[in-house]
This record gives sequence, C-alpha cells and structure tokens, in this order.
Amino acid sequence: MLATLTLFLGLPLTLAKPPSCAPLIPVTFDNTTVPWLLGQWFYIAGASRYPPHLAEMRAVTFGVFSFSPGSHEDELNVTEILRMNETCVVRNFSKVQVVHQNSTLIHVDNNTVTSMARLIQSDKDLLILNHINIDFPSLSLSARTPNVSKEHMEEFKAHLHCLGFTEEDVFYTSREHACPLPGKQTGEGNADPQLG
Repeated sequence: MLATLTLFLGLPLTLAKPPSCAPLIPVTFDNTTVPWLLGQWFYIAGASRYPPHLAEMRAVTFGVFSFSPGSHEDELNVTEILRMNETCVVRNFSKVQVVHQNSTLIHVDNNTVTSMARLIQSDKDLLILNHINIDFPSLSLSARTPNVSKEHMEEFKAHLHCLGFTEEDVFYTSREHACPLPGKQTGEGNADPQLG
C-alpha cells in the first residue's frame, strides 16, 4: 500500500517533466579538472528532496567554500564558511575525492562519505552539481562570484524544472547574510566565524 502511494504521489512529478528537457550532461574529467576546481566558490542555490539535505539548505543563508590541493593529486581539501541560521561557521576538515574513471566527486567528512556528485556541463565559472548517491533528486549551483547572470540562473532553473522542482523548492543564499572571509575586515566588531 505504502509503495503504491509513494509511486502515485511521485507520478505527477514524472508526468510534469516537459518533453524539451535535455539530459544533465556530466563533465568528463581530464587533467584540467582538478586545477579548474581549485579556489573559491560561492554557494548560490540548491534544491533537494533528500530530507537531510533539505534541513541544511533551509539553515544555510550564506556559503562560500574553497578547494585546495590535498595529500594526493585526486584529493582536494575543502574549507567552508557558512552562515547557518544566525551563526557563521568554518568547517575545514573535509575532503573531496576526484574519481576520474566515472567523473564523480566524493565529499568525505570525518572519514564518512557525505555525498557523491557529478559536475554538470555549464559555464566555466559555474559549478552545477547533481548529487547521485541518494534516490532523491538534488542539484546545487555555485559560482566563482557571489552573483550569477540572469542567463546562468535560468539555465539552472531549467535543470531544476526538468528534475521536477518548482520555484518553492529552491533555497537561495544571500550576500546580505555574508560571513567575514579570512583576511577581510568588517565593521561588525568581533564577527569571526566559529570553527565547526
């Protein structure tokens, strides 16, 4: 009964998919992928049907992360600066493994795989990730700058629409909630992010 109800409730999402939807085409990793990923990225928006991801998306009002070289060529260190609810948090203990064979990024936090994603083909200054280790659609958008063009946002929204998401399902971050970045002075007094 429950399986039938789940199938029935999921059916409208399947039927609502417009015929003009192009498949999400993953980037094929090569020797330029890791150098391209290095540096700072601003988390712009995301949508997911996976309950743990939803909870975090609701809480994150600002996010910036950076990739730096790890202990071997297919590993990246990750530093995240997030505003979760009203608190700025710095997390710098996770890693991303770059798997060239299947063009997958594996996010490892405290020796536990927290997510797997494929990088979707797009503009070189965008990072569109399709999270694949869960049975729920999940897509996120990050960029080299805190703002994206209208065209880039429309591209992301088209991908979301094709996965069955509506505008109400999308969580956006805002520069209004920005945390101070390392080395940046703010006029807010002691606004140093807390280590998480």
